Amino acid sequence: MRKARALAAKTTRAAKLLARDRRIPKWLRWVVGLSLLPIPGPFDEAVLLVVAPLLFIFYREPMRDAWQRAEAGEFR
Repeated sequence: MRKARALAAKTTRAAKLLARDRRIPKWLRWVVGLSLLPIPGPFDEAVLLVVAPLLFIFYREPMRDAWQRAEAGEFR
């Protein structure tokens, strides 16, 4: 259970970093930020499922950087 919480926290930190990354277009950063809102239901997860492939295909370097910074505990 601790590993799942740690992974969820790391993923949230990485998404927050991606929402602020200037290397990603503004509209895509807005969508990532939208997925971080505490919206009831599966809406926020569905948004991430749509955005994740775009980020993975076109913005791998910013994703890699955000993941490494989230692992190191950086928030800015």
